[in-house]
Parts: sequence; C-alpha cells; structure tokens
Amino acid sequence: THTHTHTHTQNTKLPSSCSTLRNQISRIFLYTFLSLGVVSTVVGNFLVVLSIAYFKQLQSPTNYFVMSLAVADCLVGLLVMPYSMMRTVEGCWYFGALFCKLHSSLDVMLCTASIFHLSCIAFDRYYAVCNPLVYSLKMSPNRVALLIAVCWVIPMLISFGPIMLDLHTADVGIQIPENVCMFLVSRVYAIMASSVAFYLPMVVMLVAYWKIFKAAKRQAKQISAMESQMASGVGKDSSKKKRHRNTMKREGKAAKTLGIIMGVFIIFWMPFFTLNIVDPFTDYSTEVVIWDVFLWLGYINSSLNPFLYGLFNSCFRRAFLLLIGLMFKNIDIDQKCRFPIILSF
Repeated sequence: THTHTHTHTQNTKLPSSCSTLRNQISRIFLYTFLSLGVVSTVVGNFLVVLSIAYFKQLQSPTNYFVMSLAVADCLVGLLVMPYSMMRTVEGCWYFGALFCKLHSSLDVMLCTASIFHLSCIAFDRYYAVCNPLVYSLKMSPNRVALLIAVCWVIPMLISFGPIMLDLHTADVGIQIPENVCMFLVSRVYAIMASSVAFYLPMVVMLVAYWKIFKAAKRQAKQISAMESQMASGVGKDSSKKKRHRNTMKREGKAAKTLGIIMGVFIIFWMPFFTLNIVDPFTDYSTEVVIWDVFLWLGYINSSLNPFLYGLFNSCFRRAFLLLIGLMFKNIDIDQKCRFPIILSF
C-alpha cells in the first residue's frame, strides 16, 4: 500500500507553489473574464426567478421547474463560482480545509440540482407534447412539488454526506497540500456520483427528446396534410383547424428548442464528467489546468440556461424587458402569454 501511495503522489499533478503560477496580466485578464461569467450567471437567473414570481401569466408547471432551476444556477453563481475563480486564478486556496469541503459539497450539489431540473423539464415537455390529454393529471401541483423536492434532495445526499465525511476520497491515498483545494475522488465515488449526477439525467433527457422529436415529425406531417386539404377547399371549420395547426407548429418549435438546450447541456458538461470518471483510473494524472477548463465549461451551462429558456420564449423576453425597464405598473404581458408553453419561439 505504501509503494502504491508513493507512485500515486508522484504521478499526480499537484501545484507545487502558487505565487509563481501566473503573471499580473494573465491574472487581471482571468479575473475580468471569469467575473463577467459570475455576474451574468447571477443576473440572468435572478431575472428568471423574478419574472416567474412577479408575472402570474408565467406561473405554469413547466415554469416552476424553470424557476427552481434558476435558483440552483443563481446559487452556483453566488456561492460556488467566486471561490472557484480565486482558486483558478491564484492556484491556491486561502479559505481553509473545512471551507474547501463545504465549497466542494455546494459545487457538486448545486450543479447536480441544475442538471436534475433540466431532465425534469424534458420529462414535463414529453407529457405536454406526447400525452397532452393526461398532462394536467401527470403534472399536478403536488407532482411538480414532489419532483422539485427530488431535484434538491438527491443532489444533497450525494454531495454533503460523502464529502463532509471524507467517503469520496476513500482509497485515494494522496496527501493534498493545505493551501490546495482539489476535488480528488475514489473510483467508486467517481462512477456512482457521475452516473447519478450526469449520465442518468442525460439518458432521461435523450429519451424524452427523441420521443418529442418523433411526435413533432408526426405533427408536421399532419400539418402539411391539413394544409393541402384546406388548399383544395375541403377544409371546413377553418378557424378551429388554424388554431390546431398553430398549436402543433408551436410544439414543433418547442422540440427544436429542446434539441438546442440538450446539445448545449451535453457539450458543456460531458468533458467534465468523462474526465471525472477517467482520472481515478489514470492515477490522477490530469493537469490542473484541464480540470479548470472543463469545470468552467460546466459552470457556463448555468449562465446560459436563463438565456436559452428566456430568449426562446417570447413571454419571458417581454417579462425580462419589463423588469429591466422597471415598468412595474399595470402590466399584462399580453393575452397569448396567459398559458405560456415554455420552449416555444
């Protein structure tokens, strides 16, 4: 065991000293660039929370998931990213061993909660598009509240418990210097935590999205059949058909938007979680700078979520503009936003 530990320590790329890590110019550049990321994460997500809390028209089952997602992402920006930024730029950890554990726990918990919410939104959209008749039954207020609770409780269980009790580093056998806060995990924890936090939610999202995509294609065929029928003058009760066609078009766009959100989610989180599993099997030989880049890619997902959900939804866009303009008096977003279908252009 002693020899094994020794080789581990030799292979691991631990920073030897912090003061010589970066010159002044690169530090100023990094602080500026990463601070912009922190500010946009906090402001963007705060706007989403405020919009849904303030405007009755935006309060729907889907948007409660979006609101809870925005709370998780906003907390990533407030509680996790500023300390990660100092660690990335300085190469040192100035806040002590206990706070390092607390920071790692919050990091794992909030990023996992964010990912869980994304899969709940995909699940919610699946019922809205593929089983609209049972949607209100399946997504009752109690069911939504229960799913939101699950999105917070499971991440808490896989983060705070193991990390605060040092279970995540069992069998790691590496002595980390006091002024370094590195999140090294054992092979068992790496596989289990990454599966729960990323790979399982990703599978849920991919399956839901694939089914929505198939339903959207089917609906597109129905639309073109209906349009040719109307063109040949057969279509009676055209206002009802037009309404139906608009609904189907909207849901088709919803599927497209969901695809963009899925793509962004996978591109930004896949590198980190893949490395998280691979690293313990390569004797923790990954360079610190690669960890930093992959971790910040994941954080960027939290800052992009409000823009992805907000920009693709006209009701959210309008709410954002009204809030930014602080025009709080006698507001009605507009009639078509009364029952907003999130993920529609």
